[in-house]
Amino acid sequence: MNFLSQSWLINRRHALRAMGTCISLPMLECMTPLRAAEASESPRRSAFIYLANGTHSPNFQITTPGKDYQFSRSLKPLEKFRDVITPISGLHHPGGLGQAHACAKIWLTGGKLGPTDRNTISVDQKIAEVTAQHTRYASMEIAINGQSLAWTADGVVLPPLRRCSEIFASMFGEPEGGEAAQRRRLRRKASVLDANLDEVRELDQKMGAADRGRMEQYLTSVREAEIRVRRADEWLDTPLPEITEEDRKRTDRDIPQAEAGEYFRTIYDLMVLAFQTDVTRVATFSMGSEGDAISIPEIGITQSRHMLSHHGGDPGYIEKLTMYDTFAFEQFGYFLTRLAQTTDVNGKPLLDSTMALFGSGMSYGHGHGNANLPLVLAGGSALGLKLGSHLDFNQGHFDGYQLDQPSKQYSLCSRPANPNAHMSNLLLMMAQRMGCEIDQFGDSNSVVEV
Repeated sequence: MNFLSQSWLINRRHALRAMGTCISLPMLECMTPLRAAEASESPRRSAFIYLANGTHSPNFQITTPGKDYQFSRSLKPLEKFRDVITPISGLHHPGGLGQAHACAKIWLTGGKLGPTDRNTISVDQKIAEVTAQHTRYASMEIAINGQSLAWTADGVVLPPLRRCSEIFASMFGEPEGGEAAQRRRLRRKASVLDANLDEVRELDQKMGAADRGRMEQYLTSVREAEIRVRRADEWLDTPLPEITEEDRKRTDRDIPQAEAGEYFRTIYDLMVLAFQTDVTRVATFSMGSEGDAISIPEIGITQSRHMLSHHGGDPGYIEKLTMYDTFAFEQFGYFLTRLAQTTDVNGKPLLDSTMALFGSGMSYGHGHGNANLPLVLAGGSALGLKLGSHLDFNQGHFDGYQLDQPSKQYSLCSRPANPNAHMSNLLLMMAQRMGCEIDQFGDSNSVVEV
């Protein structure tokens, strides 16, 4: 979980240090329980779920734009959600074209990839700048393996949680030894971080330019940890959310990776619980990175997703890759079902106030094609989203989908038919709907209208 909040927390902390450490903190807005602050208005929330290595495009691609589209084989599990989802075709990240396994890094940033390029802030963290004041955690980062999807403004990736019991404990676990003991631990850690920063500042005066550059990201990580510690200290006086015994049994457990479906569903249950209790309003979940997405033996897939995506035209591998795609959308459908079944503070379904984006930063794994990204946007009717159509940015820029000719279909995944259709335009729209007062995000050149 990320405790990152707005930059004023850093400035205020420095001011407190200047005035003396004996000054106690006043009651902050972020400490006010949400149910007291917002009795009738439902909070806005966003979830971002990542699938590595794209999809098998001929079995995934929807060919008809608008409301009367037919669901493809891979997307069939989402057909019952037609009215609350919008599949999106034709978007790409210009900074990721031609790149291979690093596309997950910029899926939510719209940054540029390269050996000397530093990543930029991810949209979830941009949203967290607005929502953090209301919640115990600014955001939730989950990844089954590899890195999280979340990046700070300084280009530092935030650490993810992986084990279900660990995620549960971070949200609802009582401090070991009580609040007083936890406060002592947090303040001791803050002192260590302070000393660490002081030592590095002394070293900085003796370093050359190259070493300073290498130390900059390290310093950012230390500062991020410092902010998380301070925020945790401030929230100790706020009671933990109450949850039912049924929710506890469903989520406070560990699932082996070999039981992928159960693991994914438990992660989704934890995300629903985090939104329902207002522990956070922003969550990211990586189902695996391009190089190490897991196999799914429970449906007969013993190969890694990376291996299947590099199928070389092998019919058996193509079939298993399509099975994997379908399985992933089935689990996403479970998430949407749980959001629809869970009542929000205003008595309406949690799905109404939650935008959920499912997709990949790669389109065609075999050729590392990063155009025509597979994306599905769901929920968010209370945020003004009007879903139920296939939004296709390829239309008018190419001569049509040719699913029976894989080589032509795959070429569409490697070169964008519509060069102006940037995925950052979609991320900008989502940030704006979450309350971010911005007119630019990443490499956006317009705003996607949904």
